[in-house]
Amino acid sequence: MTGAAKRIGRSLALTLAAAGADVAITYRGSAAEADSTVEALRKHKVRAMAVQCDVRNPESVAAAVAGVVEQFGRLDILVNNAGIFETAVLQSITVAQWDNMFETNTRGPFLVSQAAYPHLHKSKGRIINIGSLGGMHPWPTHGHYCTSKAALHMLTQTMAKAFAPEISVNCVAPGMIVNGEVDPAYEHFANKTPMQRNGTPKDVAEAVLFFARGPHFITGQILAVDGGLGL
Repeated sequence: MTGAAKRIGRSLALTLAAAGADVAITYRGSAAEADSTVEALRKHKVRAMAVQCDVRNPESVAAAVAGVVEQFGRLDILVNNAGIFETAVLQSITVAQWDNMFETNTRGPFLVSQAAYPHLHKSKGRIINIGSLGGMHPWPTHGHYCTSKAALHMLTQTMAKAFAPEISVNCVAPGMIVNGEVDPAYEHFANKTPMQRNGTPKDVAEAVLFFARGPHFITGQILAVDGGLGL
């Protein structure tokens, strides 16, 4: 699982470990948080490891995938979670901001999936991308983010066709997700949501778990985890 040292990624990793999966996580700069997450994962009596990886760099990605396979012997599930989020008025977004967003949110999952493909093909495995409600609905103050996630959704469906029938590829698209104390600034999202609350990392994790152990026949799906906010 990429980018799982902290925040939502950590919750996803812990949920998979609780279900009995050996879990390898990647991190870019959060070494201390990654070590802490590995300790928490091992409390579920599974094998766990953390690998430094910059998903924007093909060499770093190749080394990370090879290291995980060497340690675990196989690769069954890839969760492309690493991503960045930024608020910016569309008129003021720079080329550097645009490229940085796509390098991480779109090119990263492409590179990691490409590197993992031979191993997932062999194991008849699964790829689960973490998209966003923003990839399904335009947010005017997040143009580069929304566009990068929309591209990831299309990449999901393209890979689902290209990698079939050996590998299933799906995407979880979270809406407004909060962790712990709710910032009053986000309360208006809960009020607009049919389920009358914002989502939690556990909501996202359960959706990932569904794709991880549900029917392999399900592929190419974009599952919004948003309490109906996008309706």
